[in-house]
Amino acid sequence: MRTITWNDDLQVLEMIDQRILPQEFKINQYATYQEVAEAIRSMVVRGAPAIGAAAAFGMVLAANNSSAVNKAILMDDLHSAGETLNQARPTAVNLPWAVRRMLTAAEKLDGSVDEMRDGLLREAQAIADEDVAINKRLSEYGAALIDDGDHIIHHCNTGALATVDWGTALGVIHMAHEQGKNIHVFVDETRPRLQGARLTAWELEQYGISYDIITDNSSGYLMHKGLVQKVIFGADRVALNGDVANKIGSYMLALAAYDNGIPVYSTFPISTVDFELERGELIPIEERDQAEVLDLKLMGHQVTPETATARNPAFDVTPNRLLSGWITEKGVILPPFEDNLRAAMEE
Repeated sequence: MRTITWNDDLQVLEMIDQRILPQEFKINQYATYQEVAEAIRSMVVRGAPAIGAAAAFGMVLAANNSSAVNKAILMDDLHSAGETLNQARPTAVNLPWAVRRMLTAAEKLDGSVDEMRDGLLREAQAIADEDVAINKRLSEYGAALIDDGDHIIHHCNTGALATVDWGTALGVIHMAHEQGKNIHVFVDETRPRLQGARLTAWELEQYGISYDIITDNSSGYLMHKGLVQKVIFGADRVALNGDVANKIGSYMLALAAYDNGIPVYSTFPISTVDFELERGELIPIEERDQAEVLDLKLMGHQVTPETATARNPAFDVTPNRLLSGWITEKGVILPPFEDNLRAAMEE
């Protein structure tokens, strides 16, 4: 299931609209980088790897729509587009990583403006294809950690919908299932946007994997009762010391797992590591519209008082001490994370 696809005939980017799943499966088309930036901001597309790939194709659209007659003018237009795309969501590091890679590729390209456009499309396609290959590779490493009969808590959505295809943390679960392991997934609802209940549950349905949806606040109970063997979630930005920013609720989940002696694995491609960030407290945390929290209905009625206000941080940071390991395309990286990451990169 390819989340992001370039339509060569129409010269547009096509993306699954994740805001309306599972009730409706719809593919939207985007013809400008501004439209792509808005799609990222409004969460038509979400998940750090998917956001990065979308931004790469946004840069292609910026080049295609530019009236530049030479490289210098085109580069100015690309830098302007990159700034707009980078501002769409501040936490996921894959977004600026992809924009930076596209700008670097553009700087190295020679020839006419049209030839540069072709080269940028090749680079964006390479980013997308690499993402799929990387996700399958890290899923194979991660599946080795899953035992037959495991019950696993999964937070947010990290499957094919969160990437170009296959997925990260949910990709690990999918791979273990493909290997014939009998596993069961406890799917955190993941409030307030319910990516778990809407998207992860929908993906597990497609794969035929056994699951139960649970409220976010019931994870600790299940772990304390001995009903959980593993906790696994993704990452949107990772600091060098091993701290991980992920969907809000990951920190509390990791705390409960740590207290109950249950392994916690964060799963992501190496591109999600911010090599310029020493520790997690420096990661910018996106705060989204309070309406996402307040616009909640129960039995057709508004839950909150009309004058209520809310706070809506989209991410939190799980400190490295709570993590059993990272699952990456370089293998499973264990603490101390910074030292072992550098060793894995050198290999």
